[in-house]
Amino acid sequence: MLLRIKVKVVKYEASEQELLEGLASNRREAVEIIYKNNFNMILSMIKNNNGSYDDAKDIFQEAMIILYEKSKQSDFQLSSQIKTFLYAVSRKLWLKKLSRQGRFYISSDAEVEDENIFSNDDMDAVKQREDTFVMMETAMNKLGEPCKSLLQAYYIYKKGMSELAEMFNYTNTDNAKTQKYKCLMRLKKLFFAQYNK
Repeated sequence: MLLRIKVKVVKYEASEQELLEGLASNRREAVEIIYKNNFNMILSMIKNNNGSYDDAKDIFQEAMIILYEKSKQSDFQLSSQIKTFLYAVSRKLWLKKLSRQGRFYISSDAEVEDENIFSNDDMDAVKQREDTFVMMETAMNKLGEPCKSLLQAYYIYKKGMSELAEMFNYTNTDNAKTQKYKCLMRLKKLFFAQYNK
């Protein structure tokens, strides 16, 4: 299927339009770049909303298929970044799945439809969230090591304090906790320096 590939380091740079054209042509490099640039964002969103890694894979696969089908349409114009589109579609698909499982209620007018996958209000919210992600990514990149890896290990990979102490050679969990706090404060400072501009 579309995403049953191993992602490797890809030395292929492309614009959003080239990626869409590559996706429509089923070019492996385009699919890999889209996957590499967007899957972790969807994984994070789903894990933070009662989902698992497998849920994220399934939802991302469905979103990629929707994007693939749309990219094949000659009149399709993507009015946002690919990641904005994939996030909005994945969010709608995930909410619909939670609703079907009785874990979350959404009204029938918020159901996911192929033709009208999200509204302008959704797009505005996703655009704002996308801008926040970009600012956070910039702040993380400015943060440097070991703080970047420490925060990723704790917040993304859900490592506990004892695991962090072992991974980063801290003498005990209290030292790991203190270092995580200092790193988080530095990250917040870098993030809000951008946000307030």
